[in-house]
Amino acid sequence: MRDHEQPEAGTDHGALDEAEYTEFLRLAEEEGFDAEEVDGELAAAGAGPLPVLAVVGRPNVGKSTLVNRILGRREAVVEDRPGVTRDRVSYEAEWAGRRFKVVDTGGWEQDVLGIDASVAAQAEFAISTADAVVFVVDAVVGPTDTDTAVVRLLRKSGKPVVLCANKVDGPSTEADATYLWSLGLGEPHPVSALHGRGTGDMLDAVLEALPDAPPETFAAVTGGPRRIALIGRPNVGKSSLLNKVAGEERVVVNEEAGTTRDPVDELIQLGDRIWKFVDTAGIRRRVHLQEGADYYASLRTAAALEKAEAAVVLIDVTEPISVQDTRIISMAVDAGRALVIAYNKWDTLDEERRFYLEREIERDLVQVQWAPRVNVSARTGRHMEKLVPALETALAGWESRVPTGKLNAFLGELVASHPHPIRGGKQPRILFGTQAGTRPPRFVLFASGFLEAGYRRFVERRLREEFGFAGTPIQVSVRVREKRGAKRK
Repeated sequence: MRDHEQPEAGTDHGALDEAEYTEFLRLAEEEGFDAEEVDGELAAAGAGPLPVLAVVGRPNVGKSTLVNRILGRREAVVEDRPGVTRDRVSYEAEWAGRRFKVVDTGGWEQDVLGIDASVAAQAEFAISTADAVVFVVDAVVGPTDTDTAVVRLLRKSGKPVVLCANKVDGPSTEADATYLWSLGLGEPHPVSALHGRGTGDMLDAVLEALPDAPPETFAAVTGGPRRIALIGRPNVGKSSLLNKVAGEERVVVNEEAGTTRDPVDELIQLGDRIWKFVDTAGIRRRVHLQEGADYYASLRTAAALEKAEAAVVLIDVTEPISVQDTRIISMAVDAGRALVIAYNKWDTLDEERRFYLEREIERDLVQVQWAPRVNVSARTGRHMEKLVPALETALAGWESRVPTGKLNAFLGELVASHPHPIRGGKQPRILFGTQAGTRPPRFVLFASGFLEAGYRRFVERRLREEFGFAGTPIQVSVRVREKRGAKRK
């Protein structure tokens, strides 16, 4: 990050320095926004990653019901049968003034290596990416062999654990919870996720277990090597590319797809700096439909992506761009990582295939036109020298920041020349905004009314045209002013 983009020391307003923050609050009050609410909005957007709480346990113990109880609303799907929750789903939650992310896990295909193994795989991944864990056990049933298997994973991880004894609906069943002391995880917290009984005390314990903020893993802060995840479908050449940039055979390469199972970290000198490349297993179908080792490999690949700063997505140009390719790119974007798209096996391309490939890129990858593109051959080494400049461009965009004054001048011109369409006799408009955070860039816009999704996309596109942000997703949140007249009486 360039020196002039660093926030001033001692401030606690995201990426804003004290002068910008004071001016911003003045604008907010003039437009009828509550200063305390604005301050909270900026803190939320500028805080970066929230501490993560994983809710784990075997199927049908009430994990999703507990998640809904923590959130205070019905978000996670709940049915009285196991296997409803199939993918990891995360939500933002708040308790006693502290915000954190809750990851709901569970409901797995029962024929994937048996139910115990599939639950263990889910728990293993959730635990690896969490800062603390709520382990949910059915107090009425008591500890099972599957519960004991998950306990072993929890102990191995070293993560703080809050033991939730669920389905304790009244004093008469509290004795059931005492049997869970045998799991060796400390005090079981008797809870009825369905009725809310005991959840407050359990959440107090959760706050004690969660760190104030997740440990900073990005090398931009620590000064260590930048972490780059190589991701893509099986057999697109990730391991070959890693070997080529390393200049030696670091990882096994085979014609058979799926040779790589676990993420492989390699420190490699490229240009004038050291990079840490992570070669990951190819991501096949949706995780819960996979079998055996592929199932575990996809979980570990997703974990590697979450720990990276940038992702290089490899695409095999000899095959049509697939739904799987676009889904993998979306994984990197949703994770908020800098992005480079590498079109591999370029040396094999003929003119006809090149024509159709360009059409596919225009049709299927229009949403990531901002990502730097490199056309490479991992086999011959063609254009490999372009990889580092592309990564540096993406990381610079990922860390860049627009001063508040400059942003508001741009927003004023934008609203004047391209106002929001009139809906229901009203025309909402952007009043002001700020960039509250970086890595990736996070903007908060304050508006007089609801901004439609199409207009938000237009604003993002114009932000990119004006300020760059090559190689990085942009997160834009909108805060709508409510009942201005009533507040200004």
